[in-house]
Amino acid sequence: MKLIYPNEKYVFDNELVATVGFFDGVHLGHRFLLDELKRIAKYQNRLSAVITFNSHPRKVLHADFQPLLLTTFDEKIEQLSTTGIDYCIVLDFSIEMSKLSAYDFLNNILFKQLNVKTLLVGHDHRFGHNRTDGFPEYEKYGEQIGIQAIQATRLSLPDCTHISSSDIRLALKNADIKLTNKLLGYNYTITGKVTDGLKIGRKLGFPTANIEVTDTEKQIPTKGVYAVKVQIEKVWLNGMLNIGNRPTIDNSKKRSIEVNIFDFENDIYNKNIKVSFICKIRDEHKFDSLDELIAQLNQDKVSALKLLNNRK
Repeated sequence: MKLIYPNEKYVFDNELVATVGFFDGVHLGHRFLLDELKRIAKYQNRLSAVITFNSHPRKVLHADFQPLLLTTFDEKIEQLSTTGIDYCIVLDFSIEMSKLSAYDFLNNILFKQLNVKTLLVGHDHRFGHNRTDGFPEYEKYGEQIGIQAIQATRLSLPDCTHISSSDIRLALKNADIKLTNKLLGYNYTITGKVTDGLKIGRKLGFPTANIEVTDTEKQIPTKGVYAVKVQIEKVWLNGMLNIGNRPTIDNSKKRSIEVNIFDFENDIYNKNIKVSFICKIRDEHKFDSLDELIAQLNQDKVSALKLLNNRK
C-alpha cells in the first residue's frame, strides 16, 4: 500500500476506484467494504484507494470535542496496510474542506485532484457540508462530473448485521473485550512508554511496568484486571494488567496502567511497549490487607494464564 500525505504534490495518472471515511479501528465492517472495493477495482482494471483524514472531523469543527479513538493515526495506517488496498490517501481535514458541498468535494477533490473514476459509498455514509445529501444525490452528481457512484453492500453475518466504531467503543467502555476483539477482527491494543512507579509491585512479588499512553485520544479500557499479551522489541509475552487507582496501595486520584509480565525481569524503563487485551479477569477493588491483595494476585495470574493458554 502506497501512503500519500496531504502535503505531497502527487499526480494520479492512474484512474482510481475509491472509498472515503475516517475508518477508526479498521474493523470487520470496514474490511468488508474494502474487500468489495478491491473486487470492483479488479473488475474495472483500476487501482484501489482508501481516502481518509489525519484528524477526526468533529475535532476540527468543535474545538471542545475530545475524541476517544480505537486506533491512533499510526495504528490506523498499520491496519489499513494489511487490507491489500493499493493507495491510502490522507487528506488534511479543515474548516474550509468542511464547507464544501458534496458536489464540490466530488468534483474538486475526488475527480480533479485524485482522478477518482468510481466511488464506493458505505451504505450509511454521508459527506459534504452538513451531510445533507445522500446516495441518490452522490449518484446524480457523479453522473454530471464523470464519477460512477456505487452503494456498498450491507454487511450481513449470521450473528451480526451491523458493525460500527461506536458499537466497539461501547463494548470497550463496558470492558467486553471478547466482543471488542470479535468486532475489530484483531485484539485491541494500547502502546506507551514504561515510566517510574511506586515500585510496590516488586515487594508484593508482582513487579509491574507503569505505562504512560501518550496519545490522549486513544480509548483506554475501563478499570479492572485483564489478561494481556505484551510486545517488547517484537517478542510477545504473557501478562496481566491493572487499570485503575490502586485502592489497596494508595487510592490515587490519577489513573494508572500497570502490567505484570510473567517470567520477565529485564529493565525496560523508558522503552515503548505494546499491550494486547485478551480478556477481563475482574473489577478493581480494595482489599483489607496486602496479604489479601497478594493472594488475589496469585489467583489472577492463574486465571490469566488459563485464558492466554486457551485462546485460539
